[in-house]
Amino acid sequence: MSLASEQLEILLRNKSCTIGVIGLGYVGLPLAVEYAKKGIKTIGIDVVEEKVSILNRGENYIADINSDWVKEIVDSKTFYATTDFSVCSQCDIIFICVPTPFTVNKDPDISHIVDSTKGVTDSLRSGQLIILKSTTFPGTTEKYVKPILDQAGLVCGIDYFLAFSPERIDPGNKIWHTANTPIVVGGITENCTKLAVLVNEIIISKVVPVNSPGVAEMEKLLENIFRSVNIALVNELAQLCDRIGVNIWEVVEAASTKPFGFMPFYPGPGIGGHCILIDPYYLSWMAREYDFVTNFITLAAEVNESMPFYVRSMIIKEIAKQPVSLASANILILGMAFKKDVDDLRHSPALRIAELLLEEGITNISYHDPYIPSTKIGETIYTSTSSITPELLSAANVVVITTDHSTFDYEMIVTHSKVVLDTRNACKHIKDAKNVVLLGDGK
Repeated sequence: MSLASEQLEILLRNKSCTIGVIGLGYVGLPLAVEYAKKGIKTIGIDVVEEKVSILNRGENYIADINSDWVKEIVDSKTFYATTDFSVCSQCDIIFICVPTPFTVNKDPDISHIVDSTKGVTDSLRSGQLIILKSTTFPGTTEKYVKPILDQAGLVCGIDYFLAFSPERIDPGNKIWHTANTPIVVGGITENCTKLAVLVNEIIISKVVPVNSPGVAEMEKLLENIFRSVNIALVNELAQLCDRIGVNIWEVVEAASTKPFGFMPFYPGPGIGGHCILIDPYYLSWMAREYDFVTNFITLAAEVNESMPFYVRSMIIKEIAKQPVSLASANILILGMAFKKDVDDLRHSPALRIAELLLEEGITNISYHDPYIPSTKIGETIYTSTSSITPELLSAANVVVITTDHSTFDYEMIVTHSKVVLDTRNACKHIKDAKNVVLLGDGK
């Protein structure tokens, strides 16, 4: 064990360290808040000045975080935010929690990771621990992050320390959050892993060490691809059930009675959020380096991405049954967020459905989402209707439930709509609703 690791371990055990968090989004901000709540000096770093200003006023912009907590940690001066990367020199531990999108050609874009790592390298000093949390492909930590940090002239595992610990944030989840969700940690060396475990144990109830960053990176992809594949399976079966006259929702419910060997997944209008849609393509891209084609995984991703097209076809079919042209039809979309009860629009299938409708010449589109006040669809900024009224519903030729928010009054929606296209089975408790068209109900 080196002197630098011994000194850092003392700081961690005494909780006298300074934490830096790069990227103050859905992953980084909850992490920063948890450390600051423990009384540990925490510095948030983000390139978006608006976020920094909001936080330094003691205000909050993420629904999963208690706004009182943000005010408390700012008032107590255990937390502040900045756009200045030079503050990394003050931090003993630096978490990198930046986005990892893909390009238009579905190739990984780790430019945010690279840029953040360069920002850290400019002031890297002995005794610092860097933990990458951004979801990425196996090899990123060792092949991309470490070589950049090594340019500072320090030795990894002796002078500075590096680990990967994937995020496990589930927006909108009221039970599992940053502090009580177990996490995985894999360091470059045993010392790196040990120190990364220690710093995470300050705020997280269970930390599981693994043998390398590559294991932790692949583990994260497995989590999300597992969901992608199973969602794709049930989405494909939903389309088949629509053809053969069987209700997929009833099928899943029946299969769920088996107490072992089955886990229920449900169809929908597509998948969204940051990870499940993107991760199959990250793995597929990496696999090509090793002359390996992830046929099964890529096919699942394609099935899920086809669902907005399937929903568009269902909408057009319902319009065709009415005495109205596509150009004159009014479509009301209920729910724009990618999942219920969150304000997260990333890769939302509802947004994609709206874009596809515009491509078909269906321009009379409105939407209601209490969590998404406005959004860009095509080249136009759309604003959510203030409320769902009988007049709004009756004026629409098709009302499409794309996100099953808990705040929606589904009885009222069904009562006053001509046609309700339900992609989430949100109206399942409403009896004899003859105007409801359910995705995958076999009718």
